[in-house]
Amino acid sequence: MAKRTISVREGRPLLDLVSYGRRGPGQTDRLSPVQIEHIARTVRRVPEVMVKVSGGGNSAKAVLAHFKYIDRRGDLEIETDDGEQLKEKGVEKGLIEEWDLVTDAADSESLYEGNPGRKPGKLVHNIVLSMPSGTAPARVLAASRALAREQFALKHRYAMVLHTDQPHPHVHLVVKAVSERGQRLNVRKATLREWRHEFARHLREQGIEANATERAVRGETKAHKPNRIYRAERGGRSTLMRDRVKAVAGELLKGHLRDEAGKTKMVQTRVQVERGWRAVRDRLVSEGQLALAAAVGRFADRMPRPRTDRERIADELLERVHRRRDLEQRLTR
Repeated sequence: MAKRTISVREGRPLLDLVSYGRRGPGQTDRLSPVQIEHIARTVRRVPEVMVKVSGGGNSAKAVLAHFKYIDRRGDLEIETDDGEQLKEKGVEKGLIEEWDLVTDAADSESLYEGNPGRKPGKLVHNIVLSMPSGTAPARVLAASRALAREQFALKHRYAMVLHTDQPHPHVHLVVKAVSERGQRLNVRKATLREWRHEFARHLREQGIEANATERAVRGETKAHKPNRIYRAERGGRSTLMRDRVKAVAGELLKGHLRDEAGKTKMVQTRVQVERGWRAVRDRLVSEGQLALAAAVGRFADRMPRPRTDRERIADELLERVHRRRDLEQRLTR
């Protein structure tokens, strides 16, 4: 992991292991209470928040369809940026008109006339704020409300809907891409990193343990799937996953799983992460934080080996084969 300082607002990682773990020449400052709390939450594997942008319509019709999806065509309550609670069929059209999205769409299209290679800009950003199963939905909504107010109030129009129909409570937040002053909101990796950090903070203020640390720093290698793929897999309709499983099974039958291009980089990243955690442990020891230093050491030692998606599929297939053989052996005894 490169040497970078801790500054979410400048687009850098919230937990920079190098900065946390090493002192520069002559540097005598200690880890701050905020840094220590964050390290402790991470090694305790406090639930991680999830913030993602799941697309955004570039036409008023697409935005209308998304509103109808998230409010279940009027069955769920839409909470707006001015505190209104809307719950009836047809309210979605009112938001489209109030946000003046038809005019925004026309303005966006006019900018790209004569340039067929460019698509009109998004009218809204569709954001999902989520926590694991068991988290109180009302508190997830309260934290989402606080985040939206902090980030967008008096700048970008927004509306949100709480979903509790899945094990993990989550909020769909729709934010108008162009502000009231005509400034466009561009969502970059640094933006998402800041939103995760702030969402976790607001959840903690609601009494919910929540953390926001990058996946690689936690020792995780499994990437999040796009919404359409995730929904297809849940419904058993993912031809992409079926094709991957068949390909991996064929390679296992031949006795060799082919290497993947990203594996080397994944292993290199893990080596750097483990080195960083051990540097953090040593610094904690030097500052007398012995219990936390021991917890950091255990955390680094217990990180699962880095696996690509193909390796994960292969392990799952082999585990199924072993379970089936064990069952057959028990039945024949």
